[in-house]
Parts: sequence; C-alpha cells; structure tokens
Amino acid sequence: MPQKKLLIVDDDKFLLDMYALKFTKAGHEVKAADSTEAGLKILRDGYVPDAMLVDVVMPGLDGLELVTAVRKERLAPQSAVIMLTNQSESDDIARAKKLNVDGYIVKATAIPSEVLAEVGKILANKKA
Repeated sequence: MPQKKLLIVDDDKFLLDMYALKFTKAGHEVKAADSTEAGLKILRDGYVPDAMLVDVVMPGLDGLELVTAVRKERLAPQSAVIMLTNQSESDDIARAKKLNVDGYIVKATAIPSEVLAEVGKILANKKA
C-alpha cells in the first residue's frame, strides 16, 4: 500500500509503540496518542490521517466516544476509522457499526502483520 498517514490511539504504551513502529517500518507516517484526549488534540490541531486506529477501552472518553466526537466536530471526515481493540463483545461491535466505522480488528486474534494487511485492505476499499 502506498504511504499513508495514520493516527493510532491506544492507552497501552507497549502496543502503541509496537504498532507505530510496524506501520513506520512499512513506510507510513504515524502519529501516536496514548489517550483519547491526545488523539482529539492532534486532530483539532489539523492533522488529517488517511486512517485512525482506535482502541475501545481507555480511561476518560472511550474509543467509541472519541469517534463520536470526531464525527460531531467533522474532524478528518475522509479518514477511515478502524477500531483496534481487545473488545470482542457484540455490544461494542454494534456500537462501532452504528458509528459506521470502516473496520473492527480484535488485537487478540490478529498479529501485527495481519493488522497492517487489514488496514491496507480497508483503505483500498474506502478509495474504491
């Protein structure tokens, strides 16, 4: 996939760093935020990523509330929104579907290279 701009929002520092490194090594520009507030600030400051990878469970605003705020404020309206989470509960997936997210990846069932491939597929479908 050609170079993309990504925003990754996850309060798990280890996973945040690992995914940021994985996508950077694959040739993408990555901004990482360790909280929903930090993620919102990056977007409010004008960053327009091709895709946002957002964890669901985080302190303060959760990832789905972050997506709701992003949509309400019309921040990065063209960006693909992908939930990258350990939440495989059907109600979380239903909440995400209501928000029309572009993808939902459960971390526990996907290794980083699969996440990279899935994000590439989602972005290709979004362009089509």
